[in-house]
Amino acid sequence: MASSLSDHSKGLLLTATGGLFLTVDIPLIKLANGDAWSILLLRSGATFLAAMLLWLVWRMLSPRAPALVPGWAGLAVAAFYSLASVTFITAVYTTTTANLVFILAFNTMFAALLSWVFLKERPRPATLAAMAAMIVGVLIIVEDGLSAGNLFGDMMALATAFFIASAITVSRSTGRDMGFTALVAVVLPFAVAAVMVTQGGFRVEAPWWIILNGAVVMPVSFYCLATGPRFLSGPEVAMFYLLETVLAPIWVWLIFMETPSTQSLFGGAILVTALLAHSLWRLSDGRRNISAKAAQQPA
Repeated sequence: MASSLSDHSKGLLLTATGGLFLTVDIPLIKLANGDAWSILLLRSGATFLAAMLLWLVWRMLSPRAPALVPGWAGLAVAAFYSLASVTFITAVYTTTTANLVFILAFNTMFAALLSWVFLKERPRPATLAAMAAMIVGVLIIVEDGLSAGNLFGDMMALATAFFIASAITVSRSTGRDMGFTALVAVVLPFAVAAVMVTQGGFRVEAPWWIILNGAVVMPVSFYCLATGPRFLSGPEVAMFYLLETVLAPIWVWLIFMETPSTQSLFGGAILVTALLAHSLWRLSDGRRNISAKAAQQPA
């Protein structure tokens, strides 16, 4: 029991660390104060170099280092993460932070829908109800973006959520270790950004912020959140992704005085409430199932 508690505490520490690091991603992008392609170039390059350094050290210390891109499935996952990187940076520059992080929270429900269609994992009625509520929340935010002229950015945020959910679905279907795939997937966005910067010029006024983001924040957040499931259940890990949804708009408001609209906050509140309630329900349901199985075991 003590060992189990220790592992659980370790999982909570890892996922909380990863979730908290992720909350500063958007503020650091905004602090760098550059154009979208230059930011993508610098952020992707720093992330790739940090990931390769970490992987090489791991490979020298242990023969069990995971593959960077495991097979064709790994290529598909890398492609989805690559597209997500481009649409995410585009959304940062074309919609409000609140709209972006609220809509990104929808990736959990996208993953449930894709698993239903492609993996034949039929969601339970509670999941369908949460999906319906989150769709309402997204529609409210998108309608607000339409009236505020942010519709394109909101669509880019929605595309990012879909691409991330697609990557998760492919990863789940194979059972392969895709821990480094999301990090090395930045090669394609880096190449695209390099071409665009060559044509339009490089402009980042405070590059140290984006280097910090790419070399430290991204690797730490992805590593911690990807390692969390070794010690925690899926619902517990998923709840820590809500930290970005809740805290990122607060950091941006404190630093840049970017105040979310009332309609965006209302739609976001629906999203967060539905997702949090669903995560808590899944966690409670999972613990009931574990207790029931334990009770059926012979003494």
